Amino acid sequence: MPAPSSFFDDPRLLAPRAVLREDRADGSFVLRSPEPLSPYARCVGEWLERWARETPDAPAFAEPAPGGGWTVLSWAALRREVGAVAQALLDLPLAADAPIVVLSDNSLEHLVLLLAGQHIGRAVCTVSSGYSRLAGGDFSRIHGILQALQPALVYGSDAAVYGPPLHEAPIRALAVFGCGAESHPGALDFAALRSATETPAVMQAFVAITPDTHAKYLLTSGSTGHPKVVVNTHRMLCANQQMIGQTLRFLAHDKPVLLDWLPWSHTFGGNHNTNLVLRYGGTMYIDDGRPVPGLVDRTVAHLREIQPTVYFSVPKGYDMLLPALEADEALARRFFERLRMVFYAGAGMPVATWRRLEAVASRVREEPVWFTTSWGSTETSPAITFAHWKLDGPGVIGNPMPGAEIKFVPNGGKLELRVRGPNIFPGYRGNEAATRAAFDNEVYYCIGDAGYLQDATDPASGIVFNGRVAEDFKLTSGTWVSVGTLRLKVVTALAPHAMDVVVTGHDRGDIGVLVFLTEAARALPGDEVAAHIRQALQRLKAEPGGSSQAPTRALVLPDAPSLAAGEITDKGYLNQRLTLQRRAADVEALYATPADARVIRA
Repeated sequence: MPAPSSFFDDPRLLAPRAVLREDRADGSFVLRSPEPLSPYARCVGEWLERWARETPDAPAFAEPAPGGGWTVLSWAALRREVGAVAQALLDLPLAADAPIVVLSDNSLEHLVLLLAGQHIGRAVCTVSSGYSRLAGGDFSRIHGILQALQPALVYGSDAAVYGPPLHEAPIRALAVFGCGAESHPGALDFAALRSATETPAVMQAFVAITPDTHAKYLLTSGSTGHPKVVVNTHRMLCANQQMIGQTLRFLAHDKPVLLDWLPWSHTFGGNHNTNLVLRYGGTMYIDDGRPVPGLVDRTVAHLREIQPTVYFSVPKGYDMLLPALEADEALARRFFERLRMVFYAGAGMPVATWRRLEAVASRVREEPVWFTTSWGSTETSPAITFAHWKLDGPGVIGNPMPGAEIKFVPNGGKLELRVRGPNIFPGYRGNEAATRAAFDNEVYYCIGDAGYLQDATDPASGIVFNGRVAEDFKLTSGTWVSVGTLRLKVVTALAPHAMDVVVTGHDRGDIGVLVFLTEAARALPGDEVAAHIRQALQRLKAEPGGSSQAPTRALVLPDAPSLAAGEITDKGYLNQRLTLQRRAADVEALYATPADARVIRA
């Protein structure tokens, strides 16, 4: 590994930091990369075909084996299985243009089915497994999703888990299960699909795919209970990987090795990371751990075996890993030894978490580890920007990559970000009204985020994320509160006791916060935690910034945010709006007169 100065300064490894700025008469301006986007693959399957031909025996994807170790598919074996399942799909009497839906978590079977569908031009939609596992057997949400998708085929890894949601689902689709298919009337075992013999029909379907063919559908994680279906074309996915490749040029020299838990029902894990491995012929070890108590131990165990070269997670994931890394120098050494890049996304990284990662890395390697991030959404497949230089701390989300344009539009005291490029979605499936509302008159996608330049005099200084436009609110004084910025500030001030906070105060006189404690903090005496929070609120109140930057009250919640109820997504991002809706009684208690005894005041 080259020294940091040569790594960051070497244009063969990272693109130089440069942008073009176009100022407009209405006060808006546009940033774009000066480097044009190079040609990219016609479809996702071209990557699989290439590596099966050029590196047939190299490991492609692996999953934990039941008895320990890993079940590994080489590139040639992966292509064989994809070809067999693709043939089986062609042989089945499936409704034309109807998607394949996957209900279960990341696995090799899931991957093979996904790639098989894409190889013959049939879109695949992975739905969060949480919708099929709700306590009490409430399947109304998954039934609504299936009704909207009207799939031709639905796959679940286990009929005992994923069969019940399908029994009364309002669809007519073939059910396929990894195990237990005999218990579900009319269902097929996935092994039957794998046993098909590929014919020339697979490659005939493959060559008919165009860049505008639908590759997959992803669901937005909105608060309405009715997610929108985002169309992802092959053009989007292939263009985005080319954009990343022209920015992170070291990937062409060092094939990426990933240990990755991020769910394929979201664009971060399903598009960014999985396609990175496919694009560069790398290796992904599918991590069956999660950044939650108990399951994070599986991730730690895998890291004792696997040494990734790039690591992707969300801030909560790093918070959960840090105690193990800080306590076990041998584990930390193995984790950081081969890493080129430590990447976070999904939510803002608290400064305290960043500094702890830097500290543990500095104890086990001489060269500093590169911590960085990107920015995008489900509709942008996903990356628009990348911070491809050394950062001093969190906040900057990078600059537009080749092919992407970002328009900064004044909006309510902020600069709203709008984006355009070949990686932007064409629309929401079956929802023309939502599609029209998503774009402005120049066909820039209105992503709903805000940002500003770190240095207004230097366009290449990097864009600073400034929260969600829709999350911000006004106090009764008329002062705007930037929720995204304040949330990070408060979580940092409450470290290490707060896992996350929900910012309150819409149409109120002052700001409050609902506090989700870490597991360790929930085990501490309540008085001790309250004293820590009170002192943090007092410190924030003493800082300059006025009422929009200083919560005056806090209420500690007794539980963790609910993944099943949608308060927290599979990626670990807290849905502020939905959580406020579900915790309305707690918000009222926070502002009650006389004061609720649970409220902590600055």
